[in-house]
Amino acid sequence: MSRYSQPQHDYDQLVDLYYAKLYRFAYSLTNSQADASDLTQQAFCIWLEKGHQLREPGKEKTWLFTTLYREFLRNKRKISVLASDEDITEGATEELDIQEPLCIAPSKAIAAISNLNEFYRTPLILFYMHEHSYQEIADIIGVPIGTVKSRISRGKVMLCKIIESDLTDFDESLEQVGAK
Repeated sequence: MSRYSQPQHDYDQLVDLYYAKLYRFAYSLTNSQADASDLTQQAFCIWLEKGHQLREPGKEKTWLFTTLYREFLRNKRKISVLASDEDITEGATEELDIQEPLCIAPSKAIAAISNLNEFYRTPLILFYMHEHSYQEIADIIGVPIGTVKSRISRGKVMLCKIIESDLTDFDESLEQVGAK
């Protein structure tokens, strides 16, 4: 591995620190163990090739998440055209009057979030599950910080509508709130 500019032990430490987090993020994007493993490994392979170009020491985590997300998008573009951010349903930005926290089954929460449009699902997962800041999320997905805040806000509204929905046809309720 002499062609790489960093020692092997630094790479091993990076894998130990971030592999599980990157894998969980990749799985939340793909809903597939195989695809999540591939994406995670691809992010680390790219690190081996280009990690030495990192301008700011200490930003390895953000760099890896950004790289993984870009690889996910690149792979997705090969399969289909990304949905437009303008496909927001009119009522999706309404404020909900929630006075007490909801107690929901984890399986219903996971089903709801996995059915959100990627534009809303990714920032929500990065913020709540991986505890990234708004700025880190903006850097990872390549959008302005205001867009991140907006997507998180709209995504939360959509999630609440899905979860609170008492409709018997779950797919119909997803369509009503702008999920896929």
